[in-house]
Amino acid sequence: MIKTKALLCILLFANFAIAQQITCSVKDSVAVENKIKEVNALPSNDAKTVAIGKTFLGTPYVAKTLEVGTEESLVINLQGLDCTTFVENVLAFSVLQKNNENTFNDFTKTLETIRYKNGKLTDYSSRLHYFTDWIRDNQNKGLVVDVTNELGGSVVKKEINFMSSHRNLYPFLKDNDENYAQVKQVEQKLNEEAMCVLLQEDIAANEHLIKSGDIIALTTTIKGLDVTHTGIATREKDGRIHLLHASTTGQVKISKMPLVDYLKKIKHNTGIMVARVSNN
Repeated sequence: MIKTKALLCILLFANFAIAQQITCSVKDSVAVENKIKEVNALPSNDAKTVAIGKTFLGTPYVAKTLEVGTEESLVINLQGLDCTTFVENVLAFSVLQKNNENTFNDFTKTLETIRYKNGKLTDYSSRLHYFTDWIRDNQNKGLVVDVTNELGGSVVKKEINFMSSHRNLYPFLKDNDENYAQVKQVEQKLNEEAMCVLLQEDIAANEHLIKSGDIIALTTTIKGLDVTHTGIATREKDGRIHLLHASTTGQVKISKMPLVDYLKKIKHNTGIMVARVSNN
């Protein structure tokens, strides 16, 4: 949630063709700088994505954190996270650590790269709203690799159109025909390629192939929708994969149950997609 004292600023970077609009409170700009210092103090090893994710433990869950203002902007909010912004922020700080980048500007450029189609914020439709699209686009950028097929995934053909079919749920779509038309084009493009899903009944047999730090996306039977939730895989002391995530029950936490058992209690869940962080 953006505070009333939010700072709306326009920053122009040397390697940007256009101005980058950022919505960020003063509190969050300080939080980013402090988080960079905290992350840099962590060991740079194979477990760093999980280690970075765990620095957010206890952060409140806040829904619709990116639906701010009347025009799309790069929203920076570390005070409250939803499941997707949690994953995006963890990945952004992981990339910064790998590249030895240490400034607020470095963070905003990296976050924009992760959150938007081809790494560029142009309008509402350029945001990677569907997580299937998010995985594919960030794979094209070299940031993640979709390993679902390698883990025993199955091809699933499903029409994705939830946003255009429920435009009244989205403030930027409800009264904006241009945004609506552009989102429909995104959906049409997305539907040209089938999804690969590690089905719920196949996860237990392939759990040993999932690595700590893998990004986990929960697929669903809900009509028109690909993914309902995301998080990060973490192998805990019991030797099992658990889910580190911004839980809708209140805050960033680690699931008490292993992922296999946790998913069985999620209504409409069909399985998972798995994206491996390239620098993990």
